[in-house]
Amino acid sequence: MHSLTLYAIVFIFGSIVGSFLNVCIYRIPREKSIIMPSSYCPSCNTPVKIWDNIPIISYIMLAGRCRACKENISLRYPVVEAVNAFFYAAVLWRFGLGWHTLFYFAFVSSLIVITFIDLDFQIIPDSITLPGILIGLIAGSFLLHDPFFRWALLGFKASIIGAVTGFGLFYLIAVLSRGGMGGGDIKMMAMVGALMGWKSVLMTTFLGSLFGSVWGIFLMAFKGRGRKSKIPFGPFLAVGAVITLFAAQEIFYWYLRGR
Repeated sequence: MHSLTLYAIVFIFGSIVGSFLNVCIYRIPREKSIIMPSSYCPSCNTPVKIWDNIPIISYIMLAGRCRACKENISLRYPVVEAVNAFFYAAVLWRFGLGWHTLFYFAFVSSLIVITFIDLDFQIIPDSITLPGILIGLIAGSFLLHDPFFRWALLGFKASIIGAVTGFGLFYLIAVLSRGGMGGGDIKMMAMVGALMGWKSVLMTTFLGSLFGSVWGIFLMAFKGRGRKSKIPFGPFLAVGAVITLFAAQEIFYWYLRGR
């Protein structure tokens, strides 16, 4: 059991990283540098002062408005910061503190960026998934946390198998659906497989499909959307991947007990 101080430090660190994720979410799909210039108001282009850029707190202190132009600041900014901070603390609780923790931090953060970019633009940038695949393969060279069986699928070979499974499965779906699945989803699942293994690819796919189907039915029933309306699949896969990361073993054992 870690101390509350350590959890607080990790939470604060996660919120700071979350602030950077907001930069990535806004700039990457617009093909802008995520390094320069520093943060600025998208409405009036006024640079954001350091004291106005404190994660979560500044949004509250500014009452959700830009200090310069008084335009509303999207609620997404503190939400992303808080969600990333929460999941960093959850990673610490679930997996403990070690070098592997950084890989899980990076994985969760990449899923958050993918989710919001896909929601806005219906794209999953290669600049997120391709480095994610590489990081997953590197992590898999030393460990592959298989949520189903902790003693199985260890090492680089397992990471390769996971990446190939994720890529191959979704490439097949894309071919059979005649373009219904985008290339970004294919590479995203290769990233998931590289870090978590092929069993996790299957569970992520199942959960993502389940959540996506429920959401699609909701839109058709209450929003009048047609069956052929486009729905970004990345966010549902991201939710499935996070659940798989934290709880796949428990879900799997629960399923076996229920049979």
